[in-house]
Amino acid sequence: MTDPKERRRLSKFLSLVLRHKPETVGLVLEPGGWLPIDDLIAGARAQGVPLDRPTLLQIVAENDKRRFALNGDQTKIRASQGHSVPIDLGLMPQQPPPLLYHGTATRFLDSIKIQGLLPQGRNHVHLSRDQETARAVGQRYGKPVILTIDAATMYDNGHAFLVSANGVWLTLHVPVAFIDFPRTAP
Repeated sequence: MTDPKERRRLSKFLSLVLRHKPETVGLVLEPGGWLPIDDLIAGARAQGVPLDRPTLLQIVAENDKRRFALNGDQTKIRASQGHSVPIDLGLMPQQPPPLLYHGTATRFLDSIKIQGLLPQGRNHVHLSRDQETARAVGQRYGKPVILTIDAATMYDNGHAFLVSANGVWLTLHVPVAFIDFPRTAP
C-alpha cells in the first residue's frame, strides 16, 4: 500500500484520466465513461505511474467524495461526474429538491451575474444539496460565496437535472433568474 500523500497524487491522476484525458494512458473511455481496470493500470505503469489494483481499490474506497465508481464485478472504473469529455453516464433525469447550492469564489460573481452558472469546461454545472458542501467547493477557488439555486422553479420551467452516484446534482446551465445572490459574502 502507498502512503496517504501518494494516494492523493494517484487520485488526482485518476481524475485526470477518467474525467478529462484518457489518452494520457493510451486509452479511450468506453460508453458510460468506463475503463477496464487492468488496462488502466497497464497504461499508468507504461507512463511511469506506480498504480496497482490494491492501491486503486483503496483510493476508491477511501475517497470521501466518492469521485470514482466500480462496476459490479470490479473490473471497470469510471469517474462519478466532472467530465470535460463527452460522456453519457446513463443518469436518468430527476426532480431536484426545491433548493440547491453552488459554491464559488467572490471574484467570479460579476461574470455569474451576467451569464448565470456555466459548466466551465465540464459537461454540467455541479450543485450541492447542502450549503456546507457548496462552501467547501467554493473555498478551493478563493473567498467562498454560496449561491442558492431555485431548482424547483428551474425544473418547472423545463430545465433537466441529473444526480450522480455520489450525490452531486448536475444541470447544463443555471440562468441568472434562478440564482439568489447573497447581499454580502460570508
